[in-house]
Amino acid sequence: MSQQLSMPSIGAENPSLANTLRKGDYEGSPGCYPPRTALIHRICKIVGYNILKGTTVFVNTWSIGRDPRYWEEPEKFLPERFFGKDIDVKGHNFELLPFGSGRRMCPAYRLGLILIQSTLANLVHGFKWGLPDNVKPEDVDMEEEYGLTTHRKNPIVAVVEPRLSAHLYV
Repeated sequence: MSQQLSMPSIGAENPSLANTLRKGDYEGSPGCYPPRTALIHRICKIVGYNILKGTTVFVNTWSIGRDPRYWEEPEKFLPERFFGKDIDVKGHNFELLPFGSGRRMCPAYRLGLILIQSTLANLVHGFKWGLPDNVKPEDVDMEEEYGLTTHRKNPIVAVVEPRLSAHLYV
């Protein structure tokens, strides 16, 4: 009999990851929100506009993740914003849609979450992280460029030192 792996929901149980997915804070993450598409299957009205069947609608999840109507201080990394809230990344909460929603939701979102968590855990466990000499955290340029994906305008430089024995990095 096969055993199914269980992973905690993202939100109150893992607020740092939820906040990163909300804001798309690192290049290559699912949170580097490309525009999401939705194919309209029936005539509907969106914000007063009639949308015809067969129309492709682009959903700008980057803007939703930074909208002050939904997020207090949206440009800040505040994992505590998820404490005591029932928000997940499964498409039930439209203010947090890193993997889309409904029938067109990313089919590999569980794999994506597991890979993000295990990769981050390995990097944090295996290395000491810091900034170059004379650089303070408040001096790091966090400006972004928006395009098909969101990425840093200027790369972040980090100093990385191994924590473990050399034979463990092979």
